[in-house]
Amino acid sequence: RRDANYAKHGSTAANTVRAQSQSQSQSQSQSQSRVNLNMSTSLLGCSVAELERAVVDLGEKPYRGKQIHQHLVRGVGDIDHMTNLSVEFRERLKQSGYQVGRSKIHSQSESPDGTKKLLLQLHDGLVVETVGIPLDDFDKQRLTVCVSSQVGCAMKCSFCATGKGGFSRNLSVSEIIDQVLHVREQFSQRVSNVVYMGMGEPMMNLSAVVASLQFLNKELEIGQRHITVSTVGVPNTIRRLAEHKLQSILAVSLHAPFQSLREQIVPTAKVYDIHAILEDCRYYFEATGRRVSFEYILISGINDSDDLARDLAKLLMRYYGRASHVNLIPFNSIDDSDFQRPSRNRVMSFQKALRAGGVRQVSIRKTRGSESAAACGQLRNQYQKGPLDGFNASAG
Repeated sequence: RRDANYAKHGSTAANTVRAQSQSQSQSQSQSQSRVNLNMSTSLLGCSVAELERAVVDLGEKPYRGKQIHQHLVRGVGDIDHMTNLSVEFRERLKQSGYQVGRSKIHSQSESPDGTKKLLLQLHDGLVVETVGIPLDDFDKQRLTVCVSSQVGCAMKCSFCATGKGGFSRNLSVSEIIDQVLHVREQFSQRVSNVVYMGMGEPMMNLSAVVASLQFLNKELEIGQRHITVSTVGVPNTIRRLAEHKLQSILAVSLHAPFQSLREQIVPTAKVYDIHAILEDCRYYFEATGRRVSFEYILISGINDSDDLARDLAKLLMRYYGRASHVNLIPFNSIDDSDFQRPSRNRVMSFQKALRAGGVRQVSIRKTRGSESAAACGQLRNQYQKGPLDGFNASAG
């Protein structure tokens, strides 16, 4: 009987998924069109071949494209700083509507543990967050960048500060890459890991996310296996991501072991049944050979009981067996929220119950930067829900 109910749920969800996906695709296309109409052509994010075609169209030799590309990878901030190009050619680039595509740092904060959060001012006066997280791991220095994929977020997760700030638009490829360059410059250190876990829902801006990921991998030499794409679940997109055959980690935010509780925590979950998500995750694993990590934010008194841990273990064992990996995330307090962070003992008990249920890999995310408005979206919400007053429009 239970399997029959699951099948019924899956069929209903599939119909909802198709309708929702069409609406989201149209919305994303319109949003991206608005961005392209309001900004110059960014050089950052272009391949060598694309740059070579661009310079040839301007009457230059193809090798000039490679020179520009080298400047971009090094993090140049302005076309005028490309000094191995003639002054006349630099002027032609600017007059043709080209710009590097770099933003400016509007403000920043730093925690005692070394975590830095940057608020970046974009070309249209909107701001977006990115976070640099340094870590000494067995005598190896690692630097992780948590990048945003959108200005704001439309998913409205009840525990998330970004959702409370509203949604403005998708980020472009250059605006995503730019975040990594800024963190690299702040730490004067190579970036080793990137997580798409900042502001926004990456799957709602999938084309820019994939293009930026491929640039970070190929041009900045960040291994795909060191890049994680996180999602709360957007219909049809996990399978679309799988088609790219990336070797990156997919992190799916579940936050509950059954549908009704998940809908309370993640309102948009109503259009994407939990069993449909898990089927898509299994497809991703089979198509790419890469594991799916399940994120579970622990909120005191809401979803942190041992009974719910056992229910989650049963659910994941059914779909993935002992290969499941769960990343537990104790709630990070945000403004205007009644949610509370569970005690350490409660977190450890939840982890123990999951392991007893057969889930071998259960990690607990260490909180970093809690002193610097580190919960996603908090720093941005301090400044704006629209363009900055009198913003400087001269960003790269």
